[in-house]
Amino acid sequence: MQHSHPIRPSGLRWTAAVVWACLPLLTCGFATPFTVGFAAFWLRNVWHAVAACVYLVGMGSFTLAVLAYPNDDAPAELTVPVTLGLLLSWVGGVIHSGILVPFMAKARMTAVFTPAVTPTPTPTPRPPADVRQRTTAPSVHRPLGQPQWIGHYRVERQLGRGGQGAVYLAMAPNGVRVAVKVLHDLVDDVARTRFAREVEAARRVATFSTARVLDVNIGGQHAYIVSEYVDGPSLEQLVRKHGPRDEDGLTRLALSTAGALAAIHKAGVVHRDFKPSNVLIGHDGPRVIDFGIARALDQMTMTSGKMVGTPPYMSPEQLKGETVGPPSDVFSWAVTMVFAATGRPAFGEDTVPAVFNRVLNHAPDLSRLPAGLRDVVGACLSKQPTDRPSASDVMLAIVR
Repeated sequence: MQHSHPIRPSGLRWTAAVVWACLPLLTCGFATPFTVGFAAFWLRNVWHAVAACVYLVGMGSFTLAVLAYPNDDAPAELTVPVTLGLLLSWVGGVIHSGILVPFMAKARMTAVFTPAVTPTPTPTPRPPADVRQRTTAPSVHRPLGQPQWIGHYRVERQLGRGGQGAVYLAMAPNGVRVAVKVLHDLVDDVARTRFAREVEAARRVATFSTARVLDVNIGGQHAYIVSEYVDGPSLEQLVRKHGPRDEDGLTRLALSTAGALAAIHKAGVVHRDFKPSNVLIGHDGPRVIDFGIARALDQMTMTSGKMVGTPPYMSPEQLKGETVGPPSDVFSWAVTMVFAATGRPAFGEDTVPAVFNRVLNHAPDLSRLPAGLRDVVGACLSKQPTDRPSASDVMLAIVR
């Protein structure tokens, strides 16, 4: 069972493909070698390149014959082959180009992931359509255990690995870079169905300050989710390398991430694992990732003895095993802001029992936060979920 949401080619792409296909007809076949040669480049297909060479020979022989015998006095044994060369390039080019119109329109789209022509065999089964359409093949050395393909997506390198699974930077044959997260704990149909349902809800989240969910697959050996690739470090990496954020940077970070949480909650989704490594700093600002995944894994990870969440950023209700809702995300958001301002989570990051004790029983030191954020962050760190503001209220409090 696979959930995929491709986008159809635009009318402009279809128009361009049709105009391209008409060139052999309008030029009496003289443009055929060039149009088919362009198709070979655009589709990354060697057989179209061979065809372009054949057309070039046909039109070249006709052109040379016309130039050599301008008075139509060519010998009969030469007239027949050069005429056939003309007809091959003219009629054959029109038919060839007409067949390629839909392929030219769909190739290299920025949101449609078209699989390729001749794939390199991989250990992960792929649908027949993928095998017929793939147009690229991996040619670089890959670390042991790293897949070459995940569904439609060619893996470039691993971005990270955690308790839920591994994240890979991958590329569709059209050249679009995406982040593919392979989830290792979804081993039965019930868990996979729940996962698909939660991700469908995540797709409704407004895309500002979040990494857009592009595709999800719950079939095959491993389920995976495909999202927009954000080219930039995580907040955790940024703070570890360059130190805490200054007041202006922290305020911008707080406002954008609170807005992302407000959009996530508005779609009926609870993040459940908001933390610095799930905030990526892209060229256009912070982006929140991995929303809508933790809840889908909740039951499976609990029954396997694992923990949903990251201890230093978990809310009191998460630690107690109580109902987790949007207020839990607000608590985790506040701990993340303390980390961004100080380089340490609000309740420390030493032993798990010590962290749990502080989360449940102690108030954190917020003295290093800017005055404009201190009160709202303190309210978000209330032990009782009902005492915390919503993400929308946090946004308003920041801009006042």
